[in-house]
Amino acid sequence: MPTVLITGANRGIGLEFAKEYAKDGWKVIATCRNPVGVGELGKIAGDVAVYSLHVDDDRSVKRFAADIKGTPVDVLINNAGVYGPKPVTSADASAADWAPVFLTNAMSPLFVSRALLPNVLASERKVIVNISSIMGSIANGSGPSEYIYRSSKAALNMVMACYAQEVGPEGATVVMFHPGWVRTDMGGPQATLSVEESVSNMRRVIGNLSAADNGAYLNYDGKPLPW
Repeated sequence: MPTVLITGANRGIGLEFAKEYAKDGWKVIATCRNPVGVGELGKIAGDVAVYSLHVDDDRSVKRFAADIKGTPVDVLINNAGVYGPKPVTSADASAADWAPVFLTNAMSPLFVSRALLPNVLASERKVIVNISSIMGSIANGSGPSEYIYRSSKAALNMVMACYAQEVGPEGATVVMFHPGWVRTDMGGPQATLSVEESVSNMRRVIGNLSAADNGAYLNYDGKPLPW
């Protein structure tokens, strides 16, 4: 069976990806910062291996890559992300608040993808998924606040669009997803989608991706989004 690797898999969207792929018989490599006491993630039935991975820590990324060296990864899902302080206006924004959000949301997905590219290229499907946001769309998602989160997701889109052009010739397909406004700790209870609706739709789209989709920025239902 194919293998999926999910960062930030201990809650929310990442946890639901782990549940659904495991239920369908996939081998699941689930990562989180602290695998001790992971709660629901540790109770998923199926072929699920839980690893420690701090995506912001270069040593952790390299150690994890060494641990799974030689393991093909059909679908890599860069899901780990943070919102940071909110609300944020120009008066509130500070470098101290901005830098860690940028590192987690925009830079770490590239560093993780780079470290695990041999695993992805050794697989049959060769897909790298990045969980972005409509708030990273300058055309549709700009507004007078949330400077930190919005800019981090816009930067993620650009970083991974560049990476798509770099690794596309090697056979990889790189995409960015807006998962919808999802009822998670980050999305809040008023959000319009359940995690099940969001993830099941994204999985359907992921399953139908081809090389023609490399570099795409997509809604959770597969519709293209404006940059």
